[in-house]
Amino acid sequence: MLRIGLLRERKKNPDERVAFTPAQCAKINEDHPYLKIVVEPSPSRCYSDGEYLAEGVELSEHMDKCDILLGIKEVPPHYLIPGKTYFFFSHTKKKQAYNQPLMHALIQKKIRLIDYECLTYSDEQRILGFGHFAGIVGAHNGLLTYGKKNGIYWLPAANEVKSYKELLKAYEQLKLPNVKIVVTGSGKVSSGILEVLTKLDIESVEPADFLTHEYEYPVFTHLTGADLYARKDNDLFHRDDFHANPEKYKCLFSAYVNQADVLMNGIYWEEGIARLFDKEDVKRHDWRISIIADVTCDINGSVPVNVAASTIADPVYGIDRQTLEQTAPFQKTKEVIDIIAIDNLPNELPYDASQYFGSHLEKYILPELMKQDSELLKRATICENGKLTKRYEYLSDYAY
Repeated sequence: MLRIGLLRERKKNPDERVAFTPAQCAKINEDHPYLKIVVEPSPSRCYSDGEYLAEGVELSEHMDKCDILLGIKEVPPHYLIPGKTYFFFSHTKKKQAYNQPLMHALIQKKIRLIDYECLTYSDEQRILGFGHFAGIVGAHNGLLTYGKKNGIYWLPAANEVKSYKELLKAYEQLKLPNVKIVVTGSGKVSSGILEVLTKLDIESVEPADFLTHEYEYPVFTHLTGADLYARKDNDLFHRDDFHANPEKYKCLFSAYVNQADVLMNGIYWEEGIARLFDKEDVKRHDWRISIIADVTCDINGSVPVNVAASTIADPVYGIDRQTLEQTAPFQKTKEVIDIIAIDNLPNELPYDASQYFGSHLEKYILPELMKQDSELLKRATICENGKLTKRYEYLSDYAY
């Protein structure tokens, strides 16, 4: 029998999300008699231990008896059990310095790490993630901050309501001013952002019209691919070429900095890809953006004035446009840009996010675990048996 353990989250300020809900665990155990899900007790999970027990799911402190271990956020190195197979978001594929000790421990303890972020189809399209709910909460936080900064309306924080359904109720009586919002990205994050804007009846307009018109009602424009990037030598955009040679492309976003009030950023970014703008650009006399919800939250990444991650408890910080230093948010001045850069946004709606994630995990990944040999899982395996896999050998100077 294959035993799968749901880990207790152990990072400081533990995440409340879980890979499978109690009902999902019970269904999987019933549908697959050769498989058993066991749950490590946790005082901080959104679903209580009692809810798992009520569904007939076994609780156990002995995760070493499990074959596969499922977490959400990084497992602190000293809690890693040698020789096991782990699934979690490791945040190591971009050589994140803060997780280098974790990478070293994974190698030293001969762990097989399958990173959720690396579970993709052969064309690199991601299969699993919390991106959609990150987009939902990120869009909500951007709108909340705009209302609070300008003193024109009030919204509850997403973590103050019990569900996405309740969050939508807060929008029923909300009438937005004629704000102009620009959304970037084409993945699950941007799909979540667009869902919220659509629920609020914010009108979608073409990029060309957004750049040349003012409106009496709230609008957004959605920038993807050729709207955002063009080759430096011929001003064309080809998706495959962009991903293969990002350094040959320039970013076209600067045309929007004097037209948008709010930026909701949902693009994937890594070194070599042009940033949306240069940090010094915020000093421009015609700079208009006053709120940036950097949902992807790459510090000093696509949004260079994202200088630090914020938290659910303290979600917003200000950036002084002239000094480029952090300052207090919600100031009624155009000289301060308010930044929302929370790196665990879906944790504001943990029940909905867990349900969504678990259903995809069960549908797309669980069958792969039953296979003798899974190419999909191989692609997502960063290391095993004390070595990096071939696909991730570029991490050698980081991992060893």
